Amino acid sequence: MNKSYLEKELANLGPALRTNRQRVSNLVLETPELLPFLIEIVFEIKNKTSTKAAWVLELVCADKLDWLAPHLDYFIENIGIIEHDSAVRPISKICNFLAISYNSKKKSVIKIKLTSNHIEKIIETGFDWMISQHKVATKAYTMNTLFLLGKNHNWVHEELKLIILQNISKESAAYKARGRITLALINKQ
Repeated sequence: MNKSYLEKELANLGPALRTNRQRVSNLVLETPELLPFLIEIVFEIKNKTSTKAAWVLELVCADKLDWLAPHLDYFIENIGIIEHDSAVRPISKICNFLAISYNSKKKSVIKIKLTSNHIEKIIETGFDWMISQHKVATKAYTMNTLFLLGKNHNWVHEELKLIILQNISKESAAYKARGRITLALINKQ
C-alpha cells in the first residue's frame, strides 16, 4: 500500500460521518506504514483530500498519539499553513492531545520528543487560531492547549486571559462556557 492507495481511500471516504472516518482510520492503524503519507496529505492544502486526511489523522492520534512522535518536526512546522476550518479543527484537537500528553504524569514518547521549539510553535499557532475567524470547537481545543502549555510560560496565561476576556461577550454560548472554564483554571494557578 502506498500514498496513491491512501489518497483513493480518502477520496472515497464520503461524508464526514464518524463511521466513514473510522473506516480509513482503521486502515492506517492496521497499516502503520501509511501514516507518513497521511501526514503528508494533511499538509498538501491544495489536495482535495487534505481535509479528509486531517479528520482521519485526528482519529489515528486519538488512538496512537505516540505514532506521531517521529513526525513531530514536520507536523508542527506545518500546522500554521492549514486554513480551512474543517481541517484546522482536527489539527487543533491533535495539538490538544499533544499538550495533554506532555503535561501528563504518565511516561510517553511525546514527553520526550516534544521540544521547546515545538511548544513555541504550537503556542504561536494557537494564538493565531484564537484571534482568527475559526469556529468554537477549534478555539475550545486551543484554549485548553494554551492553558496546559502555559503552565510553564506565565505570559501565555496572561495573553490567553486577555483574548478570552476581550472576545467572550461577542462569542457563542459554547465559547463563553469554555472561556469561563479556562479563566477559572488560569485564576487557580
